[in-house]
Amino acid sequence: MYLEIITPEATIFKGDVDSVSVPGVNGDFEMLNNHAPIVSVLKDGFVKIVGNITLDDSNKGYFQEKGGSYLYAIDSGAIEMNANKIIVLAD
Repeated sequence: MYLEIITPEATIFKGDVDSVSVPGVNGDFEMLNNHAPIVSVLKDGFVKIVGNITLDDSNKGYFQEKGGSYLYAIDSGAIEMNANKIIVLAD
């Protein structure tokens, strides 16, 4: 599945991933390949990305590596998943 993380300043990640976990306002949830379409508001926490991804120099400073996954801290945002494409609008 394809993930984009977009902030007001820039698109900080684009690429194929295996799973994404996010801090929804009603609790954390994870999306895998072929997940049902969803739109949700996000609260402060971490977007967790799992997959065989490569970070280039432009986005390495945004992520923390933790046991084979990558974490990106957010204060708030929104997420949409449809047709195996996830867009995270993060603040």
